[in-house]
Formats: sequence, C-alpha cells, structure tokens
Amino acid sequence: MAFRSPVIYEYWQQNRYRKLTNSMTELPPLNAETLWGILRDTIEDATANQLVWYYLGYRFNPETAQWNNSQVAEDWREAYPEPPNFIESRPATVKLTRSIPAENKQLLKEQLGFEGYQVNELVPRKTRRATITNWLLSYMAIHQVSL
Repeated sequence: MAFRSPVIYEYWQQNRYRKLTNSMTELPPLNAETLWGILRDTIEDATANQLVWYYLGYRFNPETAQWNNSQVAEDWREAYPEPPNFIESRPATVKLTRSIPAENKQLLKEQLGFEGYQVNELVPRKTRRATITNWLLSYMAIHQVSL
C-alpha cells in the first residue's frame, strides 16, 4: 500500500494493528453460538479468521507489530509464516480441510445438526466459513473442549 505522507502511513499502521490486537484479545468464546454465528454469517470474517489463527497458535505482538508463530505446527509455519485469510484463500482453506482428521469430518452435521447450504447458497465464502467451523469443531473434539 502506497502512502504519500509518512504521518498518514504511521496512523494507518497504528490503527490497523490496534484493531487487530484488540480483536485478538477479545475473541468470542468457542461455543455453539459462535460456531452458528460463523455459519450464519453473523460473525465478521475477521473474527472467524482470528479464531482459527488463535487455535492454530498464531499470536500477534503489538509492540513489534509482528506475528509470533512459535506455537504453530511446523507444516503450517512453513506454508504460512503469517496467518492466512481463510475466507479469501482457497489454498489455505484446502490445507485447513486436509488437517481435519477423517473421524471429525462430519462434526458439523453430528454436533451442530448442520445440513449444509442450499444449492443457491453454495458460494466459496460460505463453504469456507463451513470449513472454518468444522475445523474449530475438530479442534474442540481433539482438545476435549465441550460444546
């Protein structure tokens, strides 16, 4: 992004990271209401992404304005040193899907009773939100977090 004024750039940087750090520390709880909010598109894309980032292990350091990925699994860290936008990135969402163990692939249906979207609703943005939700359910199952 190009800025004509260093003052405007500095303001943009400070506010961009302030919003990010505030929202990363104020994530909604990992529960059925949040998961349905992701599926029903009542939770912002940024929040849906940040939930996955957090549980993958990404942490943002506001003092350095950099990501710490030391808690992220090596395969994710190599592919994505900084957290990807799962709503916009097909490759990142494919990797997320592949990281869900086979026994957890049907958790949307089994635990939430989600029957899928209607044919006219099948757009990448919604299917990626379903993937995010299923990954979070899988995380909860693996780490024994109750729904």
